[in-house]
Amino acid sequence: MTTAPLREKILIVDDEAAVRRSLRKWLTRSGFFCEEAASAEEALANLRREPADLVILDIMMPGVSGVQLLPRIKKLYPDTAVVMATAVVEPNTIVECMKNGAYDYVTKPFDLDQLTASIQKVLKRRKMELRSKEKQQTLESRIARQSRELQKLFIDAVESLITALEAKDKYTAGHSRRVTRLAVDIGRAMGLEGQELVNLRWSALLHDIGKIGIDPSVQNKPTMLTPDEYEYILTHCTIGAGIVQPLVNERIVEIIRHHHDSYDGNGLHQSVKGRDIPLGARILAVADAFDAMTSDRPYRSAMPVDKAIAEIRRCSGTQFDPEVVGAFLKTPLIKSVETEKESFTPVT
Repeated sequence: MTTAPLREKILIVDDEAAVRRSLRKWLTRSGFFCEEAASAEEALANLRREPADLVILDIMMPGVSGVQLLPRIKKLYPDTAVVMATAVVEPNTIVECMKNGAYDYVTKPFDLDQLTASIQKVLKRRKMELRSKEKQQTLESRIARQSRELQKLFIDAVESLITALEAKDKYTAGHSRRVTRLAVDIGRAMGLEGQELVNLRWSALLHDIGKIGIDPSVQNKPTMLTPDEYEYILTHCTIGAGIVQPLVNERIVEIIRHHHDSYDGNGLHQSVKGRDIPLGARILAVADAFDAMTSDRPYRSAMPVDKAIAEIRRCSGTQFDPEVVGAFLKTPLIKSVETEKESFTPVT
């Protein structure tokens, strides 16, 4: 008789006490640590205390049968191997059990030597699967860490590039960071959190990166742009999406691609409109427009903040998403402006 090298835990689940005792005695002598359960409820309670390496599960039990219990065990304890035990071999039932995660089945009355050999074979397979799973998880963790490191290097490089580009143009200096702060405030006012807020932050910071590919003489033209020049400037959305695509997630790419789309669908070459425009792009559209209006440009001076707010309100439902405009008006920056304006309103 071969003795198992380790004390793996085996849970014997059978409604017949004599069967449980017999198996426990034999398997304990074979080097395993064994516990018993007379029902599905007892089995689950035992596994909650300490998951087993292997469960010998009787198919035909009163109440919750082994066939019904099997998928629950595999869902709650996916690393636990299960061997089904049956007195009546029904091929359809056996096939169903195998589909639901059983490793093997044994027939009653038990051939104890054959049972031990089956258990050792199953435990060997389980050990190999766990080792493979651990290696896979380690590899995935290493790849994820390397991906994060590469992404950080990329983002750092892009931030430096944005800083350098904005430093050469007094009209856009600090624009991306101001838009980022306002966009994040709008996102928070709309209840965004976690990864959605992270995506919004990076999208806002990188939204104008495509202007690297725009002719500076057009971008800094001292007079109003012609329709053709404006259309050319808008290609920075597509260019920017292409630049960042290799190292950011698809949500960020799509926000950058669509951040100049109009809510009513009347923007140039739009493929989506309304709520089909990514939410981050709808938020970015408001934050970007507000900062652009309140900043000096080569062809005009900055618009007063209160007039810029009025313009955002006026374009709600056409250029901008009304829900986003509502959140914009609740941000700390805008609320402070509105409060200050009210404090200077003469009482009549």
